[in-house]
Parts: sequence; C-alpha cells; structure tokens
Amino acid sequence: MDITWILTIFGIGLIGSFISGMLGIGGAIIKFPLLLYVPPLFGFAAFTSHQVSGISAVEVMFASIAGVLAYRGSNLLHKPLILTMGTGIVLGSFVGSFGSSYFNEESVNMVYGILAILAAVMMFIPKKKVEQQGDIVFNKGLAFFLAILVGVASGIVGAGGGFILVPIMLVILGIPTRITIASSLAITFIASIGGSIGKITTGQVDWIPAIIMIVASLIAAPIGTKVSKKMNIKALQIFLAILILATAAKIWFDILM
Repeated sequence: MDITWILTIFGIGLIGSFISGMLGIGGAIIKFPLLLYVPPLFGFAAFTSHQVSGISAVEVMFASIAGVLAYRGSNLLHKPLILTMGTGIVLGSFVGSFGSSYFNEESVNMVYGILAILAAVMMFIPKKKVEQQGDIVFNKGLAFFLAILVGVASGIVGAGGGFILVPIMLVILGIPTRITIASSLAITFIASIGGSIGKITTGQVDWIPAIIMIVASLIAAPIGTKVSKKMNIKALQIFLAILILATAAKIWFDILM
C-alpha cells in the first residue's frame, strides 16, 4: 500500500459518491466497476468481486446517509414511501448478503449485470408525467414486494440498490423525479444496514479501502446533492440512464468474453 494506491481508492470514492448524491443512488453502480477495473490499470492488485461487494456495502451506507442529511428540511423525503420500501429492501438485503458467500465470482458479477440491464431498460421506458410534489399516491403492496426483490439482489452484490430503485420508483410507481432522488437515498441507507451486517459477519469486508472510500463519500455525497437540486430534471434522468447502460455493457462484455 502506497500513496498512489490510497489516492486511487479515494478518487474512486469521490467520483462514485458525488454521483450518488446527485442521482439518488448509493453509488455502487459506478463504484463496483471502478473498484474492479481501475486499480489494475495503475499496476495494483485487482480486488475480487467478493471484496468489491463487501467494500461497497459498507461505504454505500455512509454515502447515502450523507446525501440524506443534505435534504434535511426539504419536502422531498417522502416518509410513507421510505418506510414501505425501506422495510422491504432491508429484509431482502439481509437474505441476499448472507447468501452471497455461497456465490462464486462470476455469479456475483452476473447478478450485478442483470440488475444493471433491468435498470437500463426501465430508464428508457416512457415515464408518467407526474412532476408535481403534492399528495403522492402509490401502490404500497407492489412497492414493498419490489423492494424485497431489489434487496435480495443488491445484498448479493453489496449495492444499496439505489440504481434500480430509482427507475422502479420513476417508471412503475410514478413518483416525481426529485422526490425519487431524495427518498431513494434514504431507502438505500436503510438497505445498506442489512447488507453491511451480512457482509461484515461473513468476513467479506476489506477494511482499509472501505475506510478510505467512506471518508471520500462523506466529502463528495453532500456536494452531489447540492448540484442535483440545481440540475434540470430531464438532464438528471438522461445522465442516470447513460451511466447505467454503459456499466451494464461493460459488465456483460467481461462476463461473455
């Protein structure tokens, strides 16, 4: 371990956490591939998929809560939505994170790739024109069920699930974009608690890079949140769609080739 290695991991944390705060995702959608592919480019030993999922699980918890705190006092944190989906996703993430130790490296990557493909497809489905931020009605049973499924899958790969929660909330549940972004961060934080406990108790967390990433997340996530509040809604949606699609393409290219 040297200063270049530390700066590389710190830089990955800054980039991922900035995007986390800006788009309402835990950041694993970008941190997972960056942790897998960037260190070897600088001559460092590559992390395994299990190491990456463990680091991501713990770090996402801090990145998401840092983003949530930046939304304090706003009307964008929708409590019924957070409670409903948060309960479902934390139950699922417990199951997924404990079961992840039985998956091999390729299986972990494949689960991640499937999640990314599903999220990318949903981002290109026409969305309901619901951008007012008054009373919001959504199907609580459906939201709870989908949150459980997302929790299981995201627990396996160490992601908070925000990158697939956002398109689900936008496309299926019809939640306004800015409320989706803020509330997704809160739900991701709840999910990451279950995922982190599972990864820690099964010995899948490499603590030195995890701590470096956590420090970076506490700096960058609130900055991303502030930028999000000033960005055009359509620009936010396009940015997220491109990010998810590019990541899905890279993961599946490596799996298939």
